[in-house]
Order: sequence, then C-alpha cells, then structure tokens
Amino acid sequence: MARTSNKNVQAKLVLLGDVGTGKTSLVLRFVKGQFSDFQESTIGAAFFTQVLSLNEATVKFDIWDTAGQERYHSLAPMYYRGAAAAIVAYDITNSESFERAKKWVQELQRRGNPNLIMFLVANKVDLEEKRAVGNEEGEVYAKENGLTFMETSAKTAQNVSELFYEIAKRLAKAAPSRTGGMKLHSRRQESGRRLFCCSS
Repeated sequence: MARTSNKNVQAKLVLLGDVGTGKTSLVLRFVKGQFSDFQESTIGAAFFTQVLSLNEATVKFDIWDTAGQERYHSLAPMYYRGAAAAIVAYDITNSESFERAKKWVQELQRRGNPNLIMFLVANKVDLEEKRAVGNEEGEVYAKENGLTFMETSAKTAQNVSELFYEIAKRLAKAAPSRTGGMKLHSRRQESGRRLFCCSS
C-alpha cells in the first residue's frame, strides 16, 4: 500500500502561448474533463483551481490561463509573477506559434521566478497530418533550454492528465517538507518583555 503524506502544496501555475494554441482547452480538459471545438478566445486571463492527490503530497493548483492576443501581452507579468510552474504552449500545425513560444520562454527565463518549473507543450497532436513543427524540433529546443517537453491533444485528452501530474510531482519534490502549525515571531515591547505573535 502506498504511504500517503500529509504534505500540502499550493502552487500558482500559469499558461502562456500564442492565441489559438489550445491553452484554455488544455485547462478545461484537465479541470472539467470537457472539450469544445469552438472555444472562445480568453480575454485578459481566466482563473481555475484544481487539486491533485499524489502519494507524496496533495497539490492545489491556482491556474492562470492567459490570453494569447498581443494586446494582452503587457498584462502577462502580472500573472506569471510568483508562479511556481509554467506551461508554454504552441500548436504543432502553426510554426509561428512555436516561434512565439520561444519568446515566452526567453521572457520567463529573464523575468520569471528563477526556480520556475517550465514545460514546453506541443498541443493539437490529433492534427498530425497538418503538422508544421516536428516533434524533434520541440524536444531539442526544450532540452537546450532546460524545459520539460510534452506533446498533447486537448481534443483527445492525450497526455493532458500526465502533463499536470508531472508538474504536480515536480512541485511536490521541490516544496520543502515542513510540519504544519504556526511560526512564532518575537517582538520586544518597551518594557523589555517579549511578546509572541503568529503568522501562518
């Protein structure tokens, strides 16, 4: 029997990528088990939560699904700031979206959390016959930049659960094991007595 740990990890996960790469579809497939062929473009960002129970921890995702349109680019730092993990997605049928994904990776490497767990995700593998970006291209780029690479299809659900479970496992591994409870901070008063106040 697997030993379950009581380690709880809450982590901010951000999805970045060009418009139409299927970011929202990936999240909806993961969170709700749903897929729509006619997903409307996200305006600004959408927020979702999902809890995954692993043997080693319970991971609560706070998921920020950002808009891919260029006019929302300036808002992106607001969403990726403080993120523990990022999914940078591109559409395998659109080589421009792959180039755009590379720019997102560079921006995150420059301005994101230095310990960010980053996944490069090639979405829409159900459209193999229209593929414009080879599997190897994505894999090589990911390797060169220290990213984890995965090919997915939100439509068929291929590798979607695996993607989020893999991220959860990395987050659980990276999170320090800490015992529950409160931290006590001491504060001196004028009288010289030490008072204790707490924060969680």
